[in-house]
Amino acid sequence: MIWEALGAVIVGFVIALSAMRWLSDRFPARTLTLATGPAAALFGALLTRSILGPGYPAQVLVAAIAMSAALLSVLLRPGRRGATALKSHRTA
Repeated sequence: MIWEALGAVIVGFVIALSAMRWLSDRFPARTLTLATGPAAALFGALLTRSILGPGYPAQVLVAAIAMSAALLSVLLRPGRRGATALKSHRTA
């Protein structure tokens, strides 16, 4: 179980680092992003392990990846193109 948790934290940190590298201008704070990735991955891994039980390391890792990506996407701010498109939209 400790290896699954450690693997989930490492994967979450890698996902957060890649998100900061590619979309650094759209995240509110670097420390918040780098903390959310591993924490979300660990939570996803522990939740999946408690539901499935021992013996499913691949599924636990997939759930950790999905949870980390999902919670990091909540932190994203809209890009400039999306923000200007919303401002220029007129309603009747």
